[in-house]
Amino acid sequence: MKKQLSIILLLCTSILFSCLAQKKSTGKKADVLKVMSYNVHHCNPPAKPGVIDIDAIAAVINEVKPDIVGLQEIDVKTGRSGKDINQAQELAKKTGMNFFFGKAIDHDGGEYGVALLSKYPVSETQVYHLTSLPEIKGEPRVLITAKLTLPSGRVIRFGNTHLDAERDPANRMAQIKEINAIAEKEVLPFVITGDFNAYPESDIVKEMDVVFTRTCQTCKPTIPADKPSRSIDFIGYGKKHSVMVRGHEVIAAPEASDHLPVAAVLELKAD
Repeated sequence: MKKQLSIILLLCTSILFSCLAQKKSTGKKADVLKVMSYNVHHCNPPAKPGVIDIDAIAAVINEVKPDIVGLQEIDVKTGRSGKDINQAQELAKKTGMNFFFGKAIDHDGGEYGVALLSKYPVSETQVYHLTSLPEIKGEPRVLITAKLTLPSGRVIRFGNTHLDAERDPANRMAQIKEINAIAEKEVLPFVITGDFNAYPESDIVKEMDVVFTRTCQTCKPTIPADKPSRSIDFIGYGKKHSVMVRGHEVIAAPEASDHLPVAAVLELKAD
């Protein structure tokens, strides 16, 4: 009798562990993605006034091998960069990625703004025109967002921006509050990149930190590219979802733009 009970218990235990192992193997895995933020200075190397070198920017991106890129200071069919050149489209071709461009202003016979590159399918693109206070003569700025579908089938929201550069921080504060409000309404995991024109200790970045977690807390400088001393370029993710930063780095690429790009590897935990 005892022998029969032992056999039954052994069978039950084997079945239990088999079920647990099967459940674990069929469970959702975390998604890992490499995100890059890059102010490209309309593809004009700072040491070469008037020269447009899209290949130099593409080479930096291809070296980093990101899954998603937020680009700031992009020209589309401007006089200074080429009336037949869409820089976002050209960079997409040279990196093998999808793209979306959002115009901030008309400039030099064309358009100027921000863009995204993505290895993943892009949908539901949107351009948000951010506040520019009338008493501050700031350049109009935008936030672009898009839905990106990862290989696992998971969907995230990606945003990219370039905040006002005026000495008075009022525009930047209004703009980051608008971005935070948009992100707080989002139900999908939200990843943001941008040139925030604000230092880590500033009130603007502190406001950003209310809704987003930046991928660096002790952030290495990103400007000027040749002798970096200040950090104003950041990557962040919304606090609503479980995300782990596997790595963050400032890329040593001092010749292609006046900013150094930043990159981070994010692990989005399974729901």
